[in-house]
Amino acid sequence: MKSYILHRLFQALIVIWGISLITFSLLHLFRDPALILLPPEATKQDVELLRKEMGLDKPLIVQYFKFLSGMAKGDFGKSFVAHRPALGLVLERMPMTLWLAASGLLLALIISIPLGVLAAVHRNRIQDHSASVLAVLGQAMPLFWLDIMLIIIFAVKLRLLPASGAGSFYHIILPASGIAVSILPILMRLTRSRMIEILSQDYIRTARAKGLGERAVLFRHALRNALIPVITILGFQFGMLLSGAVITETIFAWPGVASLVVESIFNSDFPVVQAAVVVFAILIVIANLLTDITTAWLDPKLRFG
Repeated sequence: MKSYILHRLFQALIVIWGISLITFSLLHLFRDPALILLPPEATKQDVELLRKEMGLDKPLIVQYFKFLSGMAKGDFGKSFVAHRPALGLVLERMPMTLWLAASGLLLALIISIPLGVLAAVHRNRIQDHSASVLAVLGQAMPLFWLDIMLIIIFAVKLRLLPASGAGSFYHIILPASGIAVSILPILMRLTRSRMIEILSQDYIRTARAKGLGERAVLFRHALRNALIPVITILGFQFGMLLSGAVITETIFAWPGVASLVVESIFNSDFPVVQAAVVVFAILIVIANLLTDITTAWLDPKLRFG
């Protein structure tokens, strides 16, 4: 297991390096922050002077190696706009993004797994059909449209919940609900299909023949094995959660990293964008590693190579 984790960590470093290279290249090839930060009446000499102060006058390869050496030390440079360390700005907002993503994921699990089990146990009955309809509706609704509808219904019309911002438990209900609905269908359908497959296995029939109660058969034997692919999918869905947070944080004015990245892209604030992308990449890699370890714990037959 130790060698497996070291191997995955080495792969993670390669992935993070590749992401840093792609992000740096895309940002520096298409926009010049000096032109964005200076007023329209600025002269060519003003632009060149600012580019020299920001270190943008050097060749791209020199700029990249400087960025790479700083990244290894946790130094992504200072924000062009806020004039503060870029990593500090990202880490300040990271708890809000993680809280939003975790809340949406937890809500999706609380709803999707019981629905999937219910649909599998009552296959081809009204419970199964109702759960399938809900899953299709959830997949068919774009996240941005769903977020807007939640604001219109619960904040504008019913006045039950705040429409934007943060500060209390009530502020997170609408954005977390939007994220939960976006990932709930795949988790529910996967739980259902896996439960149907497992409930037809011989060891389930043997457990019932031994006199075990239906609840013990479902939750102690069937659901434990059914959760293995669900947890595997969660590792991949974590990246989707972070990408969905870009839309959700923007619509609900949630003060997280995703909204900071959107602002920084418009302002050509390269250090902040690069710091955020690398931090997101590290979080996704960690989530995938934890997913693999949890999957192996659930299924003892799995072995680390």
